[in-house]
Amino acid sequence: MALKGLDIFKLTPKTNCKECGNPTCMAFSMKVAQGAAQLDACPHITDDVKAQLAEATAPPMKTIKVGEHQMGGETVLCRHEKTFVSKTLYAVALNDTMDDATVDAKLEDIKKIDYDRIGERMYVEFLYVKHEGSDGAKYVDLVKKCAGLARNLILEVEDADLAKQAAAAAGGECIINGATPANFEAMSAAATEAKAVLGVKAGSLDELYDTVAAIEKLGNKNLVLDATADTIKATFENVVQIRRAALKNNDRTFGYPTIVKVAKLAKDDDKMQEALASLFTVKFGSIVVMQTMSYAQALPLYGLRQNVFTDPQKPMTVEPGIYPINGATPDDICATTVDFALTYFVVSGELERSGKPVNLLISNAGGMSVLTAWAAGKLSASTIAKFFEEQDIAGKINSRKLIIPGKVAVLKGEIEAKLPDWEIIVAPNEAVQLVKFMKDLA
Repeated sequence: MALKGLDIFKLTPKTNCKECGNPTCMAFSMKVAQGAAQLDACPHITDDVKAQLAEATAPPMKTIKVGEHQMGGETVLCRHEKTFVSKTLYAVALNDTMDDATVDAKLEDIKKIDYDRIGERMYVEFLYVKHEGSDGAKYVDLVKKCAGLARNLILEVEDADLAKQAAAAAGGECIINGATPANFEAMSAAATEAKAVLGVKAGSLDELYDTVAAIEKLGNKNLVLDATADTIKATFENVVQIRRAALKNNDRTFGYPTIVKVAKLAKDDDKMQEALASLFTVKFGSIVVMQTMSYAQALPLYGLRQNVFTDPQKPMTVEPGIYPINGATPDDICATTVDFALTYFVVSGELERSGKPVNLLISNAGGMSVLTAWAAGKLSASTIAKFFEEQDIAGKINSRKLIIPGKVAVLKGEIEAKLPDWEIIVAPNEAVQLVKFMKDLA
């Protein structure tokens, strides 16, 4: 259980407080408990006490890092309570019973999923490499091949000696998902030696809890929990109960990120796999393992993730600038709208469907929609003219035709006054009407 102000006060010294600028130890302790002060501000607290307080005041769910990826660290169950800390990460499953052609095809498909969306790189973060065959050497060779893709690896292997070899072949930070109630001591030692995160799994939540507690007694708290059960219902119950135990009951034994293998649950049903990946992105998979990942599957899934794991108080925005659509050149017509990400994707999508080349000009409107930005003074003739000047639109674009959103048609005359060289054209009120509008535009 996390310490409160009174608990911290009991551990802090009661003398010489004036030397560190704190009027009373009690006041200082309350500030530390509230996050308004740091323990380092008091020079009289010993290192042992600092370590104890740091662990006790840390989030109930431990933050685990693998390479550049962070998992866990959550403090709330629901996004509306507070922003989530760590986004769900995705993995694609391979195993050592696959032939070389299948493995190569999967790796090529994974390479294709690598793009930017609103300043965030969208790609498959992990490869999940499972040992299913009887040939340990073949498994190590598969791990080496997967390591060449420059992704972090999750190694599902329950033999401690083979796990060490595979971790060495991974060539970087990895997760060894192989600790069970029967082998946790050897697997914990193997993971510690390899400096790898240890994945823990069991046949039931009770067994999983006891196994995690036993591993913690060995001094290993660099863990993730495999919450995958035999059925979808049981798996969902597992992830929810693990998260609730940590965040609502402050039970740090279950305060670790979770792995959910939808590849196992979907049983080769691509549509079911997509649905389950979406479900466990929202509730509460830290790593979701899929059997396949195509570009068509990735687009909606990564879009969902980005919406869930962003600050609800800070709207997603796109970078102001010129976005050529349908191969537009400086000679093609321009259209302008705001930087609110949803508006951008709706408008750009309809412009793409029209098939007409157009330069979409995105101005800074504070992440607001068109009407909201207009009402707040973030979208006006003056702001558009300022954007044109800052971006040197006249120097970069030869066309002098500009389409403005239909919902701010009232700005047409003011924009013409600010940009006298430009012909201002008013678009329809709804984005869905842009396809016909662009095709009819001379």
